Amino acid sequence: MRPQAARRAEVSVDLGDAAVWYIAFVISTTCHEAAHALAAYLGGDSTAYEGGQVSLNPLPHMQREPIGMVVVPLVSLFSSGFTFGWASTPYDPVWEQRYPRRAAWMAAAGPGANLLIAVLCLVALRIGLELGTFDTPASVTRSFLVSGDTPFAENLGRFLGLMLVLNATLCLFNLLPVPPLDGASVLGLVLPEETVVRFKETLASGGIGSVALLLCFFFFGDLVGGPLWRGIVELVHPNTYTFG
Repeated sequence: MRPQAARRAEVSVDLGDAAVWYIAFVISTTCHEAAHALAAYLGGDSTAYEGGQVSLNPLPHMQREPIGMVVVPLVSLFSSGFTFGWASTPYDPVWEQRYPRRAAWMAAAGPGANLLIAVLCLVALRIGLELGTFDTPASVTRSFLVSGDTPFAENLGRFLGLMLVLNATLCLFNLLPVPPLDGASVLGLVLPEETVVRFKETLASGGIGSVALLLCFFFFGDLVGGPLWRGIVELVHPNTYTFG
């Protein structure tokens, strides 16, 4: 049996990890949904704007999806150590049918925001490593991509690393071409409108889309998550770590 003090210390570390992961999740998801809302507004649909979603304030997004942005992420963090959740942006379906290309850009804006955040975090980490603010750790994890000589540098590097991993993951996962993920609508930027409509109708019939979405959840980590993680490590620490 472990001493009581050791158990308390372990819980404290877990709570700290959970807090950082949740903050990163809220920021990333808020930027994702705000980008959707802004793109829709610029494209002529003011539905999300009137609902307050064209904002980097997380409260309007939490109020719209309290289960997906508060309850499920916190439960998943404390049960598995992994952040899972969702959010949504309202839009006018009549506008989507009338302007499918604009709707496709609206769909692409969310993953695009996550990609931009990931790139900015990567640049910040590389600059920090070059300047000596961050160090290359003996081993890397998703919670510690870099180390630091001071508590501030350690915490900053940890947060930037989490944001990089989380936003790269959100970007790629949401681009999977399965409704209701953004990728199904983003296809409208590269495929004829009739093809995209038939594709969505096929997935919506007979529960095919639900099965495909479940398969995405189950196999994303193995098929995409692993190569994505190795790519992130290679970008942050070129020619430093070898993966078997």
